[in-house]
Amino acid sequence: MAAEVRKRLAAIAKSRSFVDWHKVRSLAADLDMQRSAILKHVGPTLPSEAFDLLWRLLDLAPSIYERCDDSNGTVGSIFTEALNDLGAIAGQMKPDVRKLVDRVEAAVFANDYGQFDGVIGLMVPALGEEGLAMLKARFEELAAAPAKSKVDDRKVIGISTRGPVYQEDFEARYKARRIQSALTDIADALGDADGYAARYSAEERTNPAIAANIAERLLGAHRPEDAMAALRLAEANCHNGRHWPDWHRVWIDTLDAMGQAGEAQTARLAIFERDLNAEYLRAHLKRLPDFDDEEAETRALNYVRHHADFHRALHFLMNWPAHGQAADLVLARHAELDGDQYWLLTPAAESLEQSHPLAATLILRSMIDFSLDRAKSKRYGHAARHFQTCLYLAKRIDAFGEHGDHDAYIAKLKAGHSRKSGFWNA
Repeated sequence: MAAEVRKRLAAIAKSRSFVDWHKVRSLAADLDMQRSAILKHVGPTLPSEAFDLLWRLLDLAPSIYERCDDSNGTVGSIFTEALNDLGAIAGQMKPDVRKLVDRVEAAVFANDYGQFDGVIGLMVPALGEEGLAMLKARFEELAAAPAKSKVDDRKVIGISTRGPVYQEDFEARYKARRIQSALTDIADALGDADGYAARYSAEERTNPAIAANIAERLLGAHRPEDAMAALRLAEANCHNGRHWPDWHRVWIDTLDAMGQAGEAQTARLAIFERDLNAEYLRAHLKRLPDFDDEEAETRALNYVRHHADFHRALHFLMNWPAHGQAADLVLARHAELDGDQYWLLTPAAESLEQSHPLAATLILRSMIDFSLDRAKSKRYGHAARHFQTCLYLAKRIDAFGEHGDHDAYIAKLKAGHSRKSGFWNA
């Protein structure tokens, strides 16, 4: 079976014809058949042979991607599975470490299509400490090697605001990024937080996302003070208008690790109030004493009801869930309903129909009014369905208050939209 798979992979590698879109699935099925045969028939008795065959399968990626359109990911999913299978088999064999290091190094630089993404982490069981140390030395040597400059005959591949872009410079930067990525993956595999941090420049460490990654690894090494120091390097940039969720998450974890539970709770509450983030509110409530959490939840939901962004508040209350508060929000601030936001309002109305029919009716009316006022003819069918629901709900509403009963609403619609037959006849 191994010989047959090897022969088939060699045949696929030699092919140069373009694969039309309607034949891509057949190609993917062929590749998956080889992958399955390797796992089922070769792997159980010859893991080293299976490992080699899976690697050869992954080596086919560049030539296959270059001769077919895989925009739907059909072929890519096969390569992803093959890579995961490779990692699983890696732990079952005892490879020649030096040869494996050579292979991993080559894969890092041949990863133009992402077929070897995460290969270093997957190879940790097979590489062991010896292999990882050897691989680290290889990439450190490459990182330290001076760039070779060819002054003459440099090929220009583009023009930027800084002048011409030379192919040699582009390739050097590309190679440097690959090396840096490999060294960070190796540092992770070795549990070397300092080695991971060392891969980034002082300027890069002021990026909140990078600072969070570094701090998270320092926390894993039980070094919360160092983690906090790493986070503070990027603290100023957290207020530049962009969203940095990982930085805030690790900041709070670090406060907890340093024994500053009060500050961590304050930070959780602040993020909830700023973003209406349910995850942080739940984490905040979970750490409160019994009974205090109920009072805190009531205060938080009341805060949501008065939030400036009506629709974000409604989304939060519907998903918490706090349907009673959501209905109160609709009744108190119904003028802020935007009937165009059907993706939020339709499920909200459906959820409120049984226990809060008036609130559900106001939501449905907002979508009906939007469709008719803006002459959204494609929505008339949905608006008609909402209208029928309003008729059904009207029978269960004791008092409409300031909103007018269903008959009054019909009169209003006919006065303003009597000629829109697409709605009335739907």
